[in-house]
Amino acid sequence: MHFRPAERQPRTNEMLAMKLSAVIPVYNEEESLAALYEEIRQVMSDADHNYEIIFVDDGSTDGSWDVIRCLAEADESVEGIRFRRNFGKAAALQAGFKASQGEIVFTLDGDLQDDPSEIPRFLTELEEGGLDVVSGWKKVRHDPWHKVLPSRVFNWMVSRLTGVRLHDHNCGFKCYRRSVVEEVQLYGELHRFVPVLAASRGWSVGEIEINHRQRQFGKSKYGVRRIVKGFLDLITVYLFTGFRQRPHHLLGTFGLFSLGLGVMGLAALTIWRILSHQLISLDPIHLTDKASFYYCILFILFGGQLVTMGILAEMVTAHTSNPDDAYSVSARTDISGHESDSQTLSGDQADGNAADG
Repeated sequence: MHFRPAERQPRTNEMLAMKLSAVIPVYNEEESLAALYEEIRQVMSDADHNYEIIFVDDGSTDGSWDVIRCLAEADESVEGIRFRRNFGKAAALQAGFKASQGEIVFTLDGDLQDDPSEIPRFLTELEEGGLDVVSGWKKVRHDPWHKVLPSRVFNWMVSRLTGVRLHDHNCGFKCYRRSVVEEVQLYGELHRFVPVLAASRGWSVGEIEINHRQRQFGKSKYGVRRIVKGFLDLITVYLFTGFRQRPHHLLGTFGLFSLGLGVMGLAALTIWRILSHQLISLDPIHLTDKASFYYCILFILFGGQLVTMGILAEMVTAHTSNPDDAYSVSARTDISGHESDSQTLSGDQADGNAADG
């Protein structure tokens, strides 16, 4: 599709304080980028927004980078970042977040299935709902069943396990306040869990139904390996958000349960052995002849190891973790008693401002 870029404008101080940023991870989407740029530009221009569009080329092997470079040369609102190889979507988003300057940051995929005309609805929900994160919900999906069915099972599990009730955690079309992307750190493949990570820090999360379009170019990057990785990442996020600062609560609980089970089993076997030697009606037993005896020993050893690991994990956490990262400040009062917005402050940033006050 041919495109006509916006007239090149000089970058002014007002443009440096951009209102909206669109971060778009790209992997072999050469055919769709020009059309996507044109749609986003049209939506932003119609609403008279200051904006920037950041394309992050995640090691594409087609001509995606050439298109991005052409767009950036024609319009200074466009910025391109190119990875040396494919590092994954989470890394691409993190790089885009770091480079963005907008007060509100959007993320959307580069395959044209996300509809940029939904951007005003995201902004309305963000402001009127008093939210910090708005996630898209592709209620009507134009994807094959082998992609939709595992996704729905996965979304149900994430909602149940984390308590963040969203219909579509996997949706790449999301909207964040600046303070959220500055505080939430992504690595591995945790990009689909940004709302969960944000909610664990106290940010408010919501969702809206969005229009999902059929794929026009390229092919889906979804496969069986992604399903397996998604479930493994879910376990990581559950442990990270629930027990990051208190690992002994998790390991110690399982350890004590295993110890208790083993000790009670040994006690029952011991009583059985004593009674079998005292009562004529019972055949005498020997503990070493019972498989359950060895299972009880294993439970005791395993429980002891878990408790020990929990203690060691607590020692490592106490030595390496930053206590200022254990909380997130939303607002504070100054010396005159007036409340100030501190959404971008967390940890030592908030403490530093307190010292200044």
